[in-house]
Amino acid sequence: MTDLNAALALTGPDATLALYRDWATTYDGGFATDMQYNLPAHVAAAFVAGGGQGPVLDVGAGTGLLAGSLRQMGFQGQIDALDFSQEMLDVAAKKRLYAGLFRADVTQALNLPRLYNGITSSGTFTAGHVGPVAFGPMLDVALPGALFALSINQRVWTGQAFDTALADLAAANRIRDLQLIDVQIYGDAARALDPTHADDRAYVALFRAV
Repeated sequence: MTDLNAALALTGPDATLALYRDWATTYDGGFATDMQYNLPAHVAAAFVAGGGQGPVLDVGAGTGLLAGSLRQMGFQGQIDALDFSQEMLDVAAKKRLYAGLFRADVTQALNLPRLYNGITSSGTFTAGHVGPVAFGPMLDVALPGALFALSINQRVWTGQAFDTALADLAAANRIRDLQLIDVQIYGDAARALDPTHADDRAYVALFRAV
């Protein structure tokens, strides 16, 4: 899985944009389907089980896999997409899952209204991608009580200080009711295609904004 290895080794915005520009049209089939990429469904299930409501901002929405899982689980609320890659958003747009699609860098202040009752994200908080600096911009567009369901790859949980960042937010009374759900990212098919990452796990961090 050359694209996956390259994605986990990204070192800056230019490389990120180039990789996802080239990967967008084959991402769903050549990666998500072949690797049995179950993480979007895990995040969607946690959000629904937690009583998540719309409007939802899907951060790092990519091609819309998380939104597709939400719809399959019966979620009827508004979902907006935010992603750094216009090419990935272009693929997502064709699926007609989102009310709005926004190209933005979630590590910076977001030019969006504070109207979201839910914030979801799958695959964004991982090696080579986005660190806990994104928590501030996401919280700034979330309404009080908004439910967050965010996947965080266990490879970066302590190495990039996600654990302490969430603890600090709780101590500062910016989030509450933090739960961590341990999930396996890929299905059995990944073992033949990419044994290095086949057993990778993530936490789905479920919490509410204060």
